[in-house]
Amino acid sequence: MSIEIRNASLTLGNKRLLNNVSLDFHPKEMTLLLGPNGTGKSSLLKLLSREWKTEGALSFYGKPSSQWRDDVLAKSMGVLPQYSSLSFAFTVREVVELGGLTLALSQKEITEIAEKKMQDTDVFHLVDRPYPTLSGGEKQRVHFARVLTQIAASPRPPVLLLDEPTSALDIRHQHHTLQVAKQLAYQGATVIAVVHDLNLAARYADRILMLHSGAIIADGPPLKVLTSKNIEDVYGWPVEILMHPLHQYPVILA
Repeated sequence: MSIEIRNASLTLGNKRLLNNVSLDFHPKEMTLLLGPNGTGKSSLLKLLSREWKTEGALSFYGKPSSQWRDDVLAKSMGVLPQYSSLSFAFTVREVVELGGLTLALSQKEITEIAEKKMQDTDVFHLVDRPYPTLSGGEKQRVHFARVLTQIAASPRPPVLLLDEPTSALDIRHQHHTLQVAKQLAYQGATVIAVVHDLNLAARYADRILMLHSGAIIADGPPLKVLTSKNIEDVYGWPVEILMHPLHQYPVILA
């Protein structure tokens, strides 16, 4: 497995954000985290990325988190946060090539990888644009390209952690971004992402974790997790579930 977390809890101030969570994550699997606002999705992602420390145990590739140096783990684990602040007038190319800082490659090789990832995320046409002039969605895709560049030469099956990667994107780029992530999973990566759109989750997830009040209340494939009862219990809103007429995944109607 890529990541193992046992008895993970997180408390900030007097608020319990996660409560005794134990999970395994595997290569070739795209796991999407669902749940209402403030229910622990981003908190779980921050524990997995080591931004926040867990009260439980966390291991990567069979080795405890404490035994990994940041620079070594960064070659295999890329993190796309919910918000990425950058005010300097770097070009898009320069921002994406920042992902190559972890790579033991020549500048020419880093540039070639960065250009490929910009093409994959549909931002290559922006390559010479100053980053601050981009729209929110364009910035999000640029940072996605940067993270993909970072893990491009991973010596082990990479881990990709994405916090709301589609939040600022139009419908075309929402689907395209999740298709890129899904393809990486098919190629051997472990992909874990926070999303809010239940229908996107139904379409692209191999596995869904549904969280409520800091606990995992459902874990499994979309057909098992995305039931009308689960959704109404967790979100407090009634829905109808239909099946997609061509691809046989659930479609949620409010």
